[in-house]
Amino acid sequence: MTGARRGTGGLPGDPSARELTERMIRVDHAGEYGATRIYAGQLAVLGRRGQGDLIRHMQAQEQQHLRTFDAMIADRRVRPTAMLPFWHLAGFALGAVTAALGEKAAMACTVAVEEVIDGHYTAQLETLGEIEAHGGAEPELRQTVEAFRAEELEHRDTALEQGAEQAPGYRLLSRVIKAGCRAAIAISERI
Repeated sequence: MTGARRGTGGLPGDPSARELTERMIRVDHAGEYGATRIYAGQLAVLGRRGQGDLIRHMQAQEQQHLRTFDAMIADRRVRPTAMLPFWHLAGFALGAVTAALGEKAAMACTVAVEEVIDGHYTAQLETLGEIEAHGGAEPELRQTVEAFRAEELEHRDTALEQGAEQAPGYRLLSRVIKAGCRAAIAISERI
């Protein structure tokens, strides 16, 4: 969203405040959908092991996030991303593959995803502040993003406590997952 923030100033060709908020809702909906699929993949592999309850708890929070964005999509008549079928498969695959590498790798996946989401939500909050500075207001979206950001950081911290950084190839795994998440955000905002 960093490039999109310029759109609040009203230069020709810049997205309007409405277009910016629709992009936010579209991409956040896609991200929460993808997160539920990542946890579904992890549970398919680790559901009966020690981390199963922890993963189920995080998945339940992500499902609540998804329900919230489902409602915003419907209420505001925002077009969801056309990429949902791909994110359905890719999210599950990412979760299953990292879980197959072990519980610490599954937690490393959570850390990588949540660190990208933290940056993404922080940028959205800055954009919402700029929209407000130009006379717009999105209190519901701002409150939602702030609350969900806090829960995503909780997931990151929990995964770190569970030994995410001890996963084999942690740094490489983290870089690859983060790059994929950033690409998914860029694609989902517009497609």
